Amino acid sequence: MNPISISTLSTPAEGGRAPLAIVTLLFFMWGLLTALNDVLIPHLKALYTLSYLQAMLVQFCFFGAYFLVSLPAGRLIQRLGYQRGAVAGLVVAAVGCLLFLPAASAGYALFLFAFFVLAAGITVLQVAANPYVAALGDPRTASSRLTLTQAFNSLGTAVAPTLGVLILPAAAAGAGSGDVKGPYLALAVALLVLAGLFAVARLPRIADESMPTTESAVAVARAHPHLFWGVVGIFLYVGAEVSIGSLLINFMQEAAGLTAAQAAPYLSLYWGGAMVGRFVGVAVMRVMAPGRLLAVHAALAVLLIGVGVTSHGPVAMWALLAVGLCNSIMFPTIFSMAVHRLGAQTAQGSGLLCMAIVGGALLPLVQGHLADVIGLQASFGVPALCYAGIAAFGWRYRYLFGS
Repeated sequence: MNPISISTLSTPAEGGRAPLAIVTLLFFMWGLLTALNDVLIPHLKALYTLSYLQAMLVQFCFFGAYFLVSLPAGRLIQRLGYQRGAVAGLVVAAVGCLLFLPAASAGYALFLFAFFVLAAGITVLQVAANPYVAALGDPRTASSRLTLTQAFNSLGTAVAPTLGVLILPAAAAGAGSGDVKGPYLALAVALLVLAGLFAVARLPRIADESMPTTESAVAVARAHPHLFWGVVGIFLYVGAEVSIGSLLINFMQEAAGLTAAQAAPYLSLYWGGAMVGRFVGVAVMRVMAPGRLLAVHAALAVLLIGVGVTSHGPVAMWALLAVGLCNSIMFPTIFSMAVHRLGAQTAQGSGLLCMAIVGGALLPLVQGHLADVIGLQASFGVPALCYAGIAAFGWRYRYLFGS
């Protein structure tokens, strides 16, 4: 999810397992740090007696950083270079983790600031690290390296809930805020170690290309309706995925009678389903057009949410967990459909699509507010409507491009 254009090598790429391993660890770490939010949200909600709307401010601060920091991060990378920029992102993320220590005593507001700083570091890191995936080795095998790193990102999101229960057992059970100090101190140390490794690694130099501005990207969207609707699709998809993940533990407590500690490991199945489904989706896309595939997955997600909100017990729980499988192909499919035939304007379109990740900041707030007003289960109508919109985009795309 890179808001600037893919850059080119200023010197021939030197393949190497060690540099690729370091970059792959970066993808794993930001997947892990992102999904850990889903374990902490119900803990913070109980600890500070928050409404669902107030609890969703965690995701508002976290994903809001993607929107606010993406373009400044691109300018920072242009000034520092990609390798030093990645180091800067790791250090900022480490600072965000360290802020959890005083936040445990200071209160919820400082927790929200810590989440924003952590996400700002991850945003800088993504802008800096993504080009290296293509640079580290033969350009003909760049797609396989991208699949590998994205798989480790998904692995991070899949193991985070289970790991969260292991390293935050008291937090998962609803104990005091001080229980986050040790784990986030350890994560800060791990990020700083990665920063050191990245600083001394011999990585290929990448030449900067001009970064698209918001204005140029908007002009491209106006000229290409499928890009505009792709931006809407990414906004809806990220918002729906994050909303469900953020409230699944609370949902399993209410609908299936589980405790927070019992529910948290099941969250790994939601994110793990997206990881497994991604590989299955690659095979399916060889025989099914992308627009139709997207429409089918989104329609199935609507059906599963419908089952989840109208039933109770294991049926409701497993129905919502299965939505993770539907999510698997959505981001890459929507993204590729939106930039189809943009040619030289692909960079501008790509930047606008990545800024649409702000859906993960705004739509959870909408669902949180409705959960307070009409109840938690009924509030899942928000992601259901999001998936209905995505299905409509996939169906319309078939008529625009015949695929």
